[in-house]
Amino acid sequence: MTEKTALAKEIAELKKKVETTSFPPELKEKCVNLVERLSRMIKHGEYSTEYERTAYYIDWVTALPWDKKSEDMLDLKAAKEILDENHYGLQEPKERILEYLAVLSLKKGKEVKESEKVEKFMRAPILCFVGLVGTGKTTIAYSIAEAMGRKFARIPFGGLGDPLDLRGQSRVQPDAEPGLVVRALRRTGTKNPVILLDEIDRVTEEGRSSIMGVLVELLDPEQNMAFRDHFIDYPIDLSEVLFIATCNNIGSISVAVVDRLEPIQMPSYTDEEKIVIARDYILPRTMEEAGLSKEAIKIDPGAWAKIVRPLGYDAGMRTLARTINGICRKVAKMIVQGKGKAFQITIENMKEFLPTW
Repeated sequence: MTEKTALAKEIAELKKKVETTSFPPELKEKCVNLVERLSRMIKHGEYSTEYERTAYYIDWVTALPWDKKSEDMLDLKAAKEILDENHYGLQEPKERILEYLAVLSLKKGKEVKESEKVEKFMRAPILCFVGLVGTGKTTIAYSIAEAMGRKFARIPFGGLGDPLDLRGQSRVQPDAEPGLVVRALRRTGTKNPVILLDEIDRVTEEGRSSIMGVLVELLDPEQNMAFRDHFIDYPIDLSEVLFIATCNNIGSISVAVVDRLEPIQMPSYTDEEKIVIARDYILPRTMEEAGLSKEAIKIDPGAWAKIVRPLGYDAGMRTLARTINGICRKVAKMIVQGKGKAFQITIENMKEFLPTW
């Protein structure tokens, strides 16, 4: 098979891919023209890296979920059970999610005129969890997606300095790539996922103003119905995406962005709350991950106060999670060494089990 014949076969496969995939007619016509242009280039011996560029573009536009949606789980009781199972307390964020599901439930099945579409999605809250590190901002976003039965994607903003990382690069640029938003849509495979905009206050100072401008377009219901990624170069409807943001504080976020958010303060945990979370959530999960049986570790009530505060006060749960992880590792080692199969941790012997810092 000659090189020319092989290229013609590859182009025929590209054309078939475009014709058999469901996506917007205008964009499909554009892709057909790109494929025909490649055919003409081969006939005149002008074939070059243009094929790779066109094939990469077609691969992206045909893989995006233009009309694929996941079905929302609108059972408030089941959603509440999932949220309560994964998180202790946090009543305000949970209440906001249940309210949103209730609104979706009432609107499900109703005909919505095109002129009413903007108003419909304006009412969906764009939650922004504000709080110190380790207070559960990111993990509750995962639980929201699980409670709604939606796919989940996370876009980290820490250190982000170029708005093109969000919006993508034009195809005329070498090594052009779609932006993080389009990549999240392809990764989830649905047009209505939950997308977490994580740590939106931690972008670089140089790119802060331009990135905030892109965020306004992402979060504004009147604009995100036709979000334009520079690489795809076609309006993408993001109105059914549920965006959730997190930040440590809102002081460095532009007023225009904050105006489109519903900030919810994530409280610091008290020692009493930490004991409940550690005993009922973190310890059972960590023991399972470490391959320990449920009977392998028993912790006396009086020992918990020392475990939750080994190095002083911490607003979040990460230090506590590391401490419990260290306890489980020590117990696993003792079991493997034949020193016992079950261990009782008390105030008297707890120093044997606490990890050394």
